[in-house]
Parts: sequence; C-alpha cells; structure tokens
Amino acid sequence: MTTAGVLLAAGAGTRFAAPEHKLLSVLDGRTVVSRSLEALLEADFDAVAVVTGAFDLSTAVSDLTDSREAAEAAEDAEAAVTLLHNEHWDSGMASSLLCAIDWAAGGGHDAIVIGLGDQPFVPASAWCAVASSTAPIAVATYDGLRGNPVRLCREVWPLLERYGDQGARTLMRRLPELVLPVACKGRPDDIDTVEDLRQWN
Repeated sequence: MTTAGVLLAAGAGTRFAAPEHKLLSVLDGRTVVSRSLEALLEADFDAVAVVTGAFDLSTAVSDLTDSREAAEAAEDAEAAVTLLHNEHWDSGMASSLLCAIDWAAGGGHDAIVIGLGDQPFVPASAWCAVASSTAPIAVATYDGLRGNPVRLCREVWPLLERYGDQGARTLMRRLPELVLPVACKGRPDDIDTVEDLRQWN
C-alpha cells in the first residue's frame, strides 16, 4: 500500500492584509509554506504534492528543497515534490482536494494524507501518526480537537464533496463510523491574518 502526502496551498489568503501572500510571509526567518512543506517532507511519504492556485509557489518550493534542512529530511526532495495547479481554486477547497485525489489515483496510491500550507506548526510526527492509521478516514487531534492532517483511503474518495470549501469535514460528519481520531503533538494554528503572524514572530 502506498500513501501520498499533499499540502493544499491554493487559496488567495484575502484575510492577510499585506503585500505578500500569507504563505510567502516570513515566520522566524522562513516562509510559512516552507515550514509546512518541510514537516511533510520529513514524514517520508511515497510521493509528495503541493496544490497551488492563486499564487505561484514554485520558487518557495525550490528554495526549500535546495536547503540543507530539506536535503537532510528527504534525499533528492526536489524531484519528489509535484506541483499541482488547481485552475478552479477560487471555487473552494473541495476543488483542490479533488485535484490531489486525481493525481494520487493516477499514481496508483491507496491513500492520501492532506494538510494545509498555512499551518506551519504541524510537525512531521503528526503527518506520520495519521499516515500510519488503517481507518478509512483518520484525522489528527490536538488536545482532543480535530485538525489536520487527514488521511483518506481510496475507498472514500468518490464520497467527497465536489464543490464548496469544506474539504473532508462534510464527509466526516456524514459518516462518523469511518473516522478514527489520532492524537498528535504540535499545534494546528493557522496563519490567516497579519495579527496571526505577529503572534509568532
């Protein structure tokens, strides 16, 4: 069984009132998206993809994969990261999730683990813990509260919403018997506003 890790990073980030996109903003010397992607790479998935949309993140991905930290986290990491452009990013998160699923299905993967590019405090250990589950749907929890990443087995892919901004949450509410919570370390805080960023800088 092969599992792919996917970072969703397609949104416009309109709540972030600054000249740069929130994912390209600097958090303690490094961009938000590079921190999120580094944790994903450290989890050592069979394949890794980043779904983009509103902004071109190829330079940020290249900067990370060229860094010493990324080289230590995943050998030949640059070749391992696939950039997927979601042309329908403005229709909501569901379209980015479907973009990831189409890619994973084409690669013959049995499951995908999905995380968000604006959550730089989710560590590799959380990605690994969720990935190791065999439940149809596994969701990270932090102090008992659900967050990301989320593992989705191939069998549930056709059940996901095709439109909107809910991701897998609607499916988890509809079929709770398929869902296994996985206790994780780390923080699921996201960077949505300039104030969020200042809190951590």
